[in-house]
Amino acid sequence: MSDLRTIIIDGQEVECDPSMTLIQACEQAGIEVPRFCYHERLSIAGNCRMCLVEVVGGPPKPAASCAMQVKDLRPGRDGEPPQVRTNSPMVKKAREGVMEFLLINHPLDCPICDQGGECDLQDQAMAYGVDFSRFREPKRATEDLDLGPLVETHMTRCISCTRCVRFTTEVAGISQMGQTGRGEDAEITSYLGETLDSNLQGNIIDLCPVGALVSKPYAFTARPWELTKTETIDVMDALGSNTRVDTKGREVMRILPRNNDGVNEEWLADKSRFVWDGLRRQRLDRPYVRVDGKLKPASWSEALSAAAAAMKGKKLAGLVGDLAPVEAAFALKQLVEGQGGSVECRTDGAKLPAGNRLGYVGDAAIEDIDTAEMILLIGTDPRNEAPVLNARIRKAWLAGAKVALIGQPVDLTYDYSHIGADRAALAELAAMDHSDKQGVPGVMIIGQGALNEADGAEVLATALKMAEAAGSKVLVLHTAASRVGAMDVGAVTEGGMAAAIDGAEVVYNLGADEVEIADGPFVIYQGSHGDRGAHRADVILPAAAWVEEQGLFVNTEGRPQLALRASFPPGEAKENWAILRALSAELGASQPWDSLIQLRQTLVKAVPHLGKVDELPENTGERPEPGKMDEASFRLPVRDYYLTNPIARASQLMAELSAQAKARAAAPLAAE
Repeated sequence: MSDLRTIIIDGQEVECDPSMTLIQACEQAGIEVPRFCYHERLSIAGNCRMCLVEVVGGPPKPAASCAMQVKDLRPGRDGEPPQVRTNSPMVKKAREGVMEFLLINHPLDCPICDQGGECDLQDQAMAYGVDFSRFREPKRATEDLDLGPLVETHMTRCISCTRCVRFTTEVAGISQMGQTGRGEDAEITSYLGETLDSNLQGNIIDLCPVGALVSKPYAFTARPWELTKTETIDVMDALGSNTRVDTKGREVMRILPRNNDGVNEEWLADKSRFVWDGLRRQRLDRPYVRVDGKLKPASWSEALSAAAAAMKGKKLAGLVGDLAPVEAAFALKQLVEGQGGSVECRTDGAKLPAGNRLGYVGDAAIEDIDTAEMILLIGTDPRNEAPVLNARIRKAWLAGAKVALIGQPVDLTYDYSHIGADRAALAELAAMDHSDKQGVPGVMIIGQGALNEADGAEVLATALKMAEAAGSKVLVLHTAASRVGAMDVGAVTEGGMAAAIDGAEVVYNLGADEVEIADGPFVIYQGSHGDRGAHRADVILPAAAWVEEQGLFVNTEGRPQLALRASFPPGEAKENWAILRALSAELGASQPWDSLIQLRQTLVKAVPHLGKVDELPENTGERPEPGKMDEASFRLPVRDYYLTNPIARASQLMAELSAQAKARAAAPLAAE
């Protein structure tokens, strides 16, 4: 590639893109440059000066490597490549000076600071600082901010790197944080003392390089070296964000994001990050059987016998809930269909076409949003359905993409043209000529609000045809983490939810808590929390939550990902697949696997692409001819972002956030 530029870093020749900054070029060469304010996903501030390097032949002073590009370097006298030094005496002295300034007002809070053990300032003071201070004057102190129930502030520790300000304004799209004052009076503050109104605010805890912003629920509970760290997948929405669950003993202490450029970059939504307190409350930890109208504790053998006795020779229906791993959905399908019953995963009534992956996933990758020039949202509010995906749409919008919405007008943190709220607006748009858009990269995002009404199939067909005419890709945005995987294994009934339950004498409810089951059928509930499903049940089989068992989850773009076990289920609760295997033996129809590995082998044989973990299969399928749509407006599927599933409803923190969001949405009354 002729447009690459050769530079010499610490005597090592490196070829790099001229538009790269020096700090990026150093990283490419494997040389670490310390930094506090620089972050590759945020704009360049250049205000901490920790990343100073020496440019040979340049000005006789160190240069900030985050704010200088490779193309700004001048070649040597005889045309030799420009030289950069990151370890010369000039650089060493400059870094020591910067570190001394940073520590002038920083308090010695390390023994009581939650950032201790994973603090950039600690690490870099050790590596690049000096072992004494020449500062004898009193330290400056500032007041702490109240940012809400998630982020705890200790602003005296702040080093004014402005990462939190840049994240909230650029990525989260809110304007409540900023910096006021100059010199010693400069401080980070929130506008009029407001709390943060964003469901991505927890990310500023990760971004803060010191202990100024720490997690309020996690505060003073554990040290990083006491925790066992497990890499897993988030199930609070269908994006499948990559996470790390930190446990102390059997308790989940915190959930952090992992970097995956194709899915969540390195961000995580607040519900996914803070829902862990819901794992401790309202747990089902032993089986129950309803006797004389009341649920009584029972042993596993009694509960399984009661369930098997109820199922034998009866008309069966199985429901797959929103948080069930693929293995559990597959095992339930084998069990129920083996007894002549039918299984359904589209519990919200979504008209997703069985067997047509293009229709229930689409053909777009989440990464396609980055390069899209046109984005059309149909019947969706991504800010509440998938906050991290919404941040990616905002990033595309900042890069110049045009965004349009058909559906309820909502605040998405970016500007969009609102075409209309009803089906008529979609029909009108679909009838237009879109041939001029061929060759322009575009993504159409279809939400569950467009698909879970009676005419969902017609809406989907209309959107698919329009996408084909415009040459744009389609992404079906799901709200349930288990939906795509359950559709992949064929856990569907022709005619949907109503047809599955119609006339059923026994309903096997696998964690479907958002469903109202009418009086009549015998209900067996298998789940982790004592929520709506458990209240209606005749037999309760306690199961593991997603951090307590291994499981496959397929995200909204159709990418299979593996969730690993970080903790263990409480009491007598068991893994989901193991309960179904034990019940099948009780029914006298033993499933042909005795371990999760054997179950996975059978699963991958039946659905081969599920074996390709973290690979995105190419989705193909037919585009049916659109029929006539109704005339109603599109409704939003998520009414309360913080209370969408049993784990979130068991969380005290989610209840507090939900109440705050409602209070904020209520129009303020003017004083008379």
